[in-house]
Amino acid sequence: MPQFRIAEAARLLGVSDDSLRRWVEKGRLTYTQDGSGRMAIDGVELARVARELVPSEAALPAPYESARNHFPGIVTSVRKDGVMAQVEIQAGPHRVVSLMSREAAEELDMQVGVAAIASIKATNVVVDLPGERA
Repeated sequence: MPQFRIAEAARLLGVSDDSLRRWVEKGRLTYTQDGSGRMAIDGVELARVARELVPSEAALPAPYESARNHFPGIVTSVRKDGVMAQVEIQAGPHRVVSLMSREAAEELDMQVGVAAIASIKATNVVVDLPGERA
């Protein structure tokens, strides 16, 4: 399962590094150590906390942006049937749901805890993975 360093996990949740560290100290999040001995958050653990986050009533409304918006986040749910898949991404305060073919979800190896980017244009949601494909 993927692991995320503190700065990356904080960015995916839409909070500061310090907030994430405080959550670890208070036991809201558990952590492990990566191969370099640095603090890391397991992807499934990060997805659990992302689902718990509720946008603040005091949050500013989303600004007007171009039709091509990109929302980096973490996959919180993947449901597949015979032909289609439903992928949910928590991108900061935004919950984005994408319907795609099962084949596409399997090709992208969509699973809970994976970092993903939702690209939105009109009513279509396209999900990209950060980085280059191996």
